[in-house]
Amino acid sequence: MNVRSSVAAALCLVALSLSGCGEKENVALPPPHTLTADAVGHYCSMDLMEHSGPKGQIILASQKAPVWFSSARDAFSYTMLDEEAKDVRAVYVSDMGKAPSWEKPGVDNWIEARGALFVIESRKQGGMGAPETIPFSDRAAAERFVAENGGRIVAFANVPQDYVLSSEPAAEPPHDPGADGAH
Repeated sequence: MNVRSSVAAALCLVALSLSGCGEKENVALPPPHTLTADAVGHYCSMDLMEHSGPKGQIILASQKAPVWFSSARDAFSYTMLDEEAKDVRAVYVSDMGKAPSWEKPGVDNWIEARGALFVIESRKQGGMGAPETIPFSDRAAAERFVAENGGRIVAFANVPQDYVLSSEPAAEPPHDPGADGAH
């Protein structure tokens, strides 16, 4: 093999290794699972279908079944706590812009949390009566929700850790005499 062939071969190997690195970053996410009556919350051990508001599921590399959460906030907690598994492949939350209602957040309207927008500090409480991180794939839907329920819109990376991990129950929203009573 002459010098010219050796250089060409070396350049091909470098190009192949660089393209392999790029492909590694673009690995497809595993798909979300359909929410069923068998889904039980990781932290509360309760049936998810018994709670209103957005749900969460985390797909781990080390197991086939998802880790289920009775609220999107609980899914956030899992990603923030040191004692939880770190082989997270995907974090899915209910897209509340596509949910039939707050009481029925849907069984297949999942969005990958790291690409979602979240309404925090609203008057809506999660399934366990705690402040909720309410996910949306569409900014206009999130803005409509804020107009009706208060709060502010933030990206996944900007949801404050103290908001998620606080043990404080959600504050009682002020009474609105013009409201129809539905929360």
